[in-house]
Amino acid sequence: MTERVATTPGVYPLPDWAKDDLSDLKGHQKGDLISGDEDEELTAVYDEARTEVIERQQEAGLDRIVEGQLRWDDMLAHPLAVHDSVETQGIVRYYDNNNFYRDPVVVDDLAFDGDVAAELTAAAEHTDSLQAVLPGPYSLADLATDEYYGDDEEFLAAVGEFLAGEVEAFPDVETLFLLEPSLVTAPPEDGEDARASEAIDAVADAADADVVVQSYWGSLSEKVHAHLLDADIDAVGYDLVTDHEGAIHNVNEFGTKDSVALGLVDGQNTLVESPETIAERVDWFEEQTPVNEFDTVYLTANTELFYLPYAKFEEKLAALGEAAQIQEVEA
Repeated sequence: MTERVATTPGVYPLPDWAKDDLSDLKGHQKGDLISGDEDEELTAVYDEARTEVIERQQEAGLDRIVEGQLRWDDMLAHPLAVHDSVETQGIVRYYDNNNFYRDPVVVDDLAFDGDVAAELTAAAEHTDSLQAVLPGPYSLADLATDEYYGDDEEFLAAVGEFLAGEVEAFPDVETLFLLEPSLVTAPPEDGEDARASEAIDAVADAADADVVVQSYWGSLSEKVHAHLLDADIDAVGYDLVTDHEGAIHNVNEFGTKDSVALGLVDGQNTLVESPETIAERVDWFEEQTPVNEFDTVYLTANTELFYLPYAKFEEKLAALGEAAQIQEVEA
């Protein structure tokens, strides 16, 4: 029987009280916390907020618990934005929406950093079902500017090696979600699609956990999807909110991994899906892909959740947790 696992792609909104506390701290500006010289009061706010979002996931009944990535002011660009070999420069639009991040300009070798591992180590004190979240190497390279490696192929490989080194420092995690929206929004060209898969493979090989690659804001092109299946990952994520027909086409025409992650909840819309609706969407996907018998189906949001007001974010967590339990009750 297929196991249904409720989880999220992380990158959460800050609790309202944390936003107020951070704005009240004198001298706090975007990026202060990631400078390496964090103020103790500032650090305490983020520590308390991390504890809160972990508790909210546990109360919602999620099967995998993320750290929340509350410090990720630059969203998926964060692992580079905090790196000593990177200069953060002008403000850039984050994909096609009204969010912005600081352009991470790589000016030196991307050696080991350990920032994300430190966050996960702190989160591991609160849960035994920890899920790590990272940008995938293709998306992280796409969001960055290279002024050191001088070659797109070498730069992508370097980003993959950097992320693999970060993963090796992680504490024990159950699952690793690699978020790869750029595979859809700026799909790699011929040759580059194979290299993107190789970079993902390098990160996955470093993980002692189930690895899920989640793309969103549409469906993968047929060729990109085929190359992604070549990577040694455990599950591919499909955005059913944006393009459910495209997802079905890819799975039925070209197959997929033994497990899948389904973006069932809209991470950018305040309308809260009911648990029954979420469970029905999983049933529909399984009915439309009858050739496949999945080991695990991850029930998740289709995008990061930082777009949402905090109260709506909490409601979406609760809906995902309850949706996964519906199958258990029926079984």
